[in-house]
Amino acid sequence: MQIAKWGNSLAVRLPADLVRELGLKEGDSIELRADARGLAVARHPRPDEILEPLRRFRGRLSAADRLSRDAAHAR
Repeated sequence: MQIAKWGNSLAVRLPADLVRELGLKEGDSIELRADARGLAVARHPRPDEILEPLRRFRGRLSAADRLSRDAAHAR
């Protein structure tokens, strides 16, 4: 990997093979960590990847398990 100057900061240029292996796209957020083997690169999940399980779950509660606003506010 190559370190380059980017404005007042330094940037790491990732090899194309690593970008393909991690499925990185422009704008993705990654985390770089030093470990015993060297440098570990991990991609943070994209917002659509976080929301997808919630979208699949939407509307899957049975009628008996659904929450009632009236029941929640009953005194």
